[in-house]
Amino acid sequence: MGAPANQLTDWNPNQVNPCTWSNVICDSNNQVTSVTLSGMNCSGTLSPKIGMLKTLTTLTLKGNGITGLIPKEFGNLSSLSSLDLGNNRLSGEIPSSLGELKRLQFLTLSQNNLTGAIPKALSGLENLINILLDSNNLNGQIPEQLFQIPKYNFTGNHLNCGANFLKPCESDSSDSGASNKPKIGIVVGIVGGTVILLLFGGLLFFVCKGRHKGYKREVFVDVAGEVDRRIAFGQLKRFAYRELQLATDNFNEKNILGQGGFGKVYKGVLQDNTKVAVKRLTDFESPGGDAAFQREVEMISVAVHRNLLRLIGFCTTPSERLLVYPFMPNLSVAYRLRERKPEEPVLDWATRKSVALGAARGLEYLHEHCNPKIIHRDVKAANVLLDEDFEAVVGDFGLAKLVDVRKTNVTTQVRGTMGHIAPEYLSTGKSSERTDVFGYGIMLLELVTGQRAIDFSRLEEEDDVLLLDHVKKLEREKRLDAIVDRNLNKYYNIQEVEMMIQVALLCTQASPEDRPAMSEVVRMLEGEGLAERWEEWQHVEVTRRQEYERLQRRFDWGEDSSYNQDAIELSGGR
Repeated sequence: MGAPANQLTDWNPNQVNPCTWSNVICDSNNQVTSVTLSGMNCSGTLSPKIGMLKTLTTLTLKGNGITGLIPKEFGNLSSLSSLDLGNNRLSGEIPSSLGELKRLQFLTLSQNNLTGAIPKALSGLENLINILLDSNNLNGQIPEQLFQIPKYNFTGNHLNCGANFLKPCESDSSDSGASNKPKIGIVVGIVGGTVILLLFGGLLFFVCKGRHKGYKREVFVDVAGEVDRRIAFGQLKRFAYRELQLATDNFNEKNILGQGGFGKVYKGVLQDNTKVAVKRLTDFESPGGDAAFQREVEMISVAVHRNLLRLIGFCTTPSERLLVYPFMPNLSVAYRLRERKPEEPVLDWATRKSVALGAARGLEYLHEHCNPKIIHRDVKAANVLLDEDFEAVVGDFGLAKLVDVRKTNVTTQVRGTMGHIAPEYLSTGKSSERTDVFGYGIMLLELVTGQRAIDFSRLEEEDDVLLLDHVKKLEREKRLDAIVDRNLNKYYNIQEVEMMIQVALLCTQASPEDRPAMSEVVRMLEGEGLAERWEEWQHVEVTRRQEYERLQRRFDWGEDSSYNQDAIELSGGR
């Protein structure tokens, strides 16, 4: 299906679940139960994959411009009680698989272009109390049992009902009301009983949960005073310190995966053979250390996206703060670019493009879909991990900080890695989403070149130490091939390389106001709007460079320069 540009703007296909999307309702387990898109001028066709929504009870798509067939996979919607596809442009036959929807009560397919006969399988829907199939091109026999349904409408078709037949094409409203009463009574009774059972079950659940929590505390405390109970998030697992000790072989140095500003990360294996990465924080006793930990736990627990590293659980003791993540088998982008073993494969160009887009989507989610928004503050290739499918997963939110947009849009504690830090952040200590955009731009250059953001070995070739300056120089000289990582061995698309470099240079502009937002970056990487932004940037960059060169010449050859003085004046008396 296709929605108009002003509709469903919050439908982000990269979110782990769609429960925050408009017009979508989920249950307590984040399972979709209702989708209602009425009168939105949606176009396109119905996807067979809708049949995968086993918990869906209500699907309402009436009043759109949907074409094509009704997928037979709709018969897999075992929980469906209401299906309304009326007033569209659907064609083909009514699939007999709809007869499998044993819980269906309301079926509306009126005002479409449906053809063929009404499937006999619909006769087996014992809970059906409303069927509207009017204003189509249906023909043939109407199954006798459908005339027993309290409310039906078969008008505007070529069916065996009406004046020339014994059965009316539409149920009488007064009769249907009378015949409906017994079933309505049954339905009300069932619904009322279900509500009472749910309330009782919910009360019982919370009582048991409270007791279970007490039990878990007893199990997890294997050292007196181990657990800091100030921190508790229901969706995360609280690990015992001993459990993580065993998983990491007592935090053995051979299990270290990496080290950052907040501590070391160890590979571990839990008792159920689940591989994990355990981040052991080292500075929580310093001012802000404990607060930083609590902030990170809270933040990661609410930031859920396919391109963000998911937090499994945590552990707190009087002397330890630990975070537990899923283990990323392909480690980080930085490892794959510069530290891989000879027998390990090189990141090919297609994977690098995919990583660039995935990381951009993850950062876009942090900036524009989290409330309050999240600033990473240390975006670099070492903090972009790779899962088993080499998909980008942005990690290490230990340096991130939640920003309450109602109070301020900047933070004032400089954290990050030299070469990746935006100039305004370094000089003022103020960061915003645009500082992340700068770091992302440097990460793109790492992806293209395979080089570090700062490399003093380039001094030997009288080249720029900073990767950004090095790439800018080569781009001006139109030496794109000299920019690309030599490990790719010419297996890349030079137009795509040029596009990625252009996006990187737009992201690393000196003025934060000139940098694109991450949502714009995503669109540019997808091929939308880059040409216009690049042309504008080139004009500004050329003007700025000409002004710089003019000032440089004035400084070197200005009026006060000794080059313009006569020799006799220079040797005159002082």
